[in-house]
Amino acid sequence: MDEIAKKNQKFWKNNVASGDIYTRPWLDLDASTVQKFANREIEFLPEPYSYIYPNYIFENIVDKDVLCLASGGGQQSAVFGLLGANVTVFDLTDEQLEGDRKAAAHHGYEITTIQGDMRDLSCFPAESFDMVYHPISLCYVPSLEEIYRQVARVLKPGGLYRVGHGNPAFWYVEEDSWDGKGYRITSPIEGDTEDYGVQFRHDFSDIFNNLVESGFVIKSVHQDPRHLVKEPVDEPGSYEHMHYYVHAMFAIVTQKE
Repeated sequence: MDEIAKKNQKFWKNNVASGDIYTRPWLDLDASTVQKFANREIEFLPEPYSYIYPNYIFENIVDKDVLCLASGGGQQSAVFGLLGANVTVFDLTDEQLEGDRKAAAHHGYEITTIQGDMRDLSCFPAESFDMVYHPISLCYVPSLEEIYRQVARVLKPGGLYRVGHGNPAFWYVEEDSWDGKGYRITSPIEGDTEDYGVQFRHDFSDIFNNLVESGFVIKSVHQDPRHLVKEPVDEPGSYEHMHYYVHAMFAIVTQKE
């Protein structure tokens, strides 16, 4: 691993130790609610699970080969596992992967976990997966194109790539910048800090054009739905409260040509 990966690995190890929201296995997921979500009977999963979306990609996922990329923690993998998919989780830290193993043991499904850097997917043969689910983790790599092209290689023809991104207009808004009226952007385009790891802000042009250049067709784009799930009653200046004011995340669903 290079210095970027080493620093980010340390960052996520610390997040697991501190119980960060994205490191807690979803052990209380209700299987019937997950099935209703996959059947599109409900648009969103309830809190605190609402940031896995959109629902239509989970239809007919039984026995499909799914790669949860840079997606450790026992969250997204639990939804796919409960729906009967063949799930592989690839993540930078074994501590995050332990969350996926805990969720699988708790809910009773099989899972494969592999530790590695998302910039190197050479351990997977070409055309291995029907879907790659990629949450908001590309902010930790400097180049989108190298990731997109590797995902295209491991996807089967016609396979789906769901990839999350930070909105580059708002990505470095900090929740503790609340001044009673709004939130402020407090960091430059890229940062290297002990608190947030090594992060990069990617332009809209790179986010979308690199997908097309890598052989993907864009099917749909979706805003993170957390602000739609409940009223903004959280404490001002908290991460949860910020999401009602700052639409900082979105996801793109693409298909390999």
